[in-house]
Amino acid sequence: MTSLTRRASLVRLGQTGLVASAAMAVPGRWVQAQETWPARPISLTGPFPPGGVADTVGRPVAEALGRELGQPVVVENRAGAGGGVGMGQVAKASADGYRLLFALSSIVVLPEAARLLKQTPPFTLDELTSVARFTADPTVLVVRGDSPWTDFRQFLADARARPGAITFGSSGNYGTMHIPMEQLKAATKTYLLHVPYTGAGPALIGLMSGQVDALSTGPSSAVQHIRSGRLRALAHWGEGRLKALPDVPSLRELGVPVQYSQWAGLFAPAGTPAPVLDRLRKAAARVPNDARAKQAIDAAGTYFQYQDADVFTKFVRTEASEMAQLVKRIGRVD
Repeated sequence: MTSLTRRASLVRLGQTGLVASAAMAVPGRWVQAQETWPARPISLTGPFPPGGVADTVGRPVAEALGRELGQPVVVENRAGAGGGVGMGQVAKASADGYRLLFALSSIVVLPEAARLLKQTPPFTLDELTSVARFTADPTVLVVRGDSPWTDFRQFLADARARPGAITFGSSGNYGTMHIPMEQLKAATKTYLLHVPYTGAGPALIGLMSGQVDALSTGPSSAVQHIRSGRLRALAHWGEGRLKALPDVPSLRELGVPVQYSQWAGLFAPAGTPAPVLDRLRKAAARVPNDARAKQAIDAAGTYFQYQDADVFTKFVRTEASEMAQLVKRIGRVD
């Protein structure tokens, strides 16, 4: 071997040693760079307590994603601040694909509501990336099955006769159960007393236990209780009739010009690598065709209304603009 060849070999050995040393010095980064996502279970944050729409829709979606990705997708409920705590945690989490968010339409309201209250928003929409929308349902006005109101007109007449006497629960100020009731109050010129809870599940329990008189919630949270007779649906915020509740009229049908949809979608922290997002979005696109997920969603009283990332991203931007104006019209709520 010539001296030149020996020197070249030594250089190559030295470079190999440097690379190996660097890998040993930062093993976490080295392994992360080499692994194929997902190499371990994924956490899916549900920003509300169990029992609400984010839970009844999010869990079947998580299980189907797990089957598509070959790794468990574990739902973790992180409630607080009307969903702001869990949403904020994911927005600021590592953008590595292992921490995702299953959020409701309140995600486009909370930052604007915080600004209205002169608070620092727990997150901004720019900190999150849209993956897919799965459902979108009008909320339903429900009361207990033993309540004195058998239809919406009776409810409205009583609300006008006794301002502030009828209470309604919600998942929190400016949340997806609060916004539609504020719309109803403004459109009918009535005063109903708002009682915020920490999530849809607790609010539903509050209604059934007699703590509050009414609430507006997604069909998937209430349809089983409506069918059993524990709750009674008086109207909904959609157009036409709902597949799960064909006998329940819309508020528009009853002469009240309001409309509201509670949608549920998947988000990832902004900056999540493109290959991870691509695989995640392809897996999400197959969820509506997953037989077990479809069965669970149908049983909950809703159905898949899927939007892919491009359509969903535009939808979120439009919703954010419209809801910002609505929050300003509602004004400060303490």
